[in-house]
Amino acid sequence: MKGLLVTETLAKTASPVDVSEVEHRFYYQLIVGKQKQEDMLDGMDADVEADAFKLDIEREAVFDRLEKKKEARRVFEDVSGQLVYTLIQSIMFRLDDPLEILKHAGLTSKQLSLMELLQGDNAELPKLRPYIEKMDWLSKELVNMVNSPSFRHRKPQRASDIRVKDLKLVLNFIGIENLQVLVPYLCIRTWLPTGRANMLWTTRKLWRYMLVTATASQILAKEEGIDGAFVYTCSLLSQLGTSAILSNSSMIFDGIWGHWLREANQSRDKEIYDAVIATEFPAEAVYQQVLDRAMSLNWELLSLLEFEESQFTQVLKELAETHTYAGLSPQAAVIARASCFAKVMLLKEMRQISDEEKHAMYQQYELSTAELALLNQQNFRKLEIM
Repeated sequence: MKGLLVTETLAKTASPVDVSEVEHRFYYQLIVGKQKQEDMLDGMDADVEADAFKLDIEREAVFDRLEKKKEARRVFEDVSGQLVYTLIQSIMFRLDDPLEILKHAGLTSKQLSLMELLQGDNAELPKLRPYIEKMDWLSKELVNMVNSPSFRHRKPQRASDIRVKDLKLVLNFIGIENLQVLVPYLCIRTWLPTGRANMLWTTRKLWRYMLVTATASQILAKEEGIDGAFVYTCSLLSQLGTSAILSNSSMIFDGIWGHWLREANQSRDKEIYDAVIATEFPAEAVYQQVLDRAMSLNWELLSLLEFEESQFTQVLKELAETHTYAGLSPQAAVIARASCFAKVMLLKEMRQISDEEKHAMYQQYELSTAELALLNQQNFRKLEIM
């Protein structure tokens, strides 16, 4: 990544710690690391968790067999090497074309228009409803949410046991302030590479990082008197590039890997089949693409949808191209500080950061003791979206 949040060294401090190296390590653990992440909030990808475990077991069994058979090992190296080369070339070809990335990223102008409308001073439910009605999946999500057991206590007592189907009534129950959080949350969740066993743990780690950053942004914004709903949405959008790269790459992997697996199965060649099964997603190569491209893609994808003048786009571009923390606007600075806090917190959970590095990160992004105390009061393992 070429912007502030990952690769660039910011204003020099007395610390010998290279902050950019720490941030690279975070993304490495996110994309390449083998840590398993528990589900966050909404049962996302619970249906593919069994597939992911099964795939892990199959791969372990293959490698156990390869340890005992040198000839099989040579077959594996030849077949897997060819497959990995094909995968990386196909992924690089896709990622060289932002229009192709956008086509498979899940982002739409309808979603962005609705998120922009929610930020306006004149955001009103009658104006929002037509936009939501045009997105059937979003309408269904909101209707189901209002009728869920966890939401019933929010409704008037006489209406709590009645299933609400009318969208107008659903939106009235939810309210503008909750929609400002729910809509970007639900939209951005659809952009993640879900439903893919090979990407399960990475997706969950990315989703958790996004939610922690967004929640921390809200908390810090409130302290500074900045629009919390705007920075919440912007902080989620600040991982759009990473999500798009992972989604596109995992889609290509599943297509090519699945084709090779079917071909190997039809050939009834056990060694070739095992070689394909044991070939994993080329995480190292994709990690490098995230570092190189993700920050600029955040705003480029919005521009391709003709949202180059959007305030969202301006902040995302600022985060990508501003190389000193001191040069950021108040909104972008809040997102940078929240992102720093989230990275440190998650690296601590992974046991991948030292105290010296932690303090250097906080110093670089000017997170004060008071802000850290405030953020540490939040239970980031049990986030309340509404």
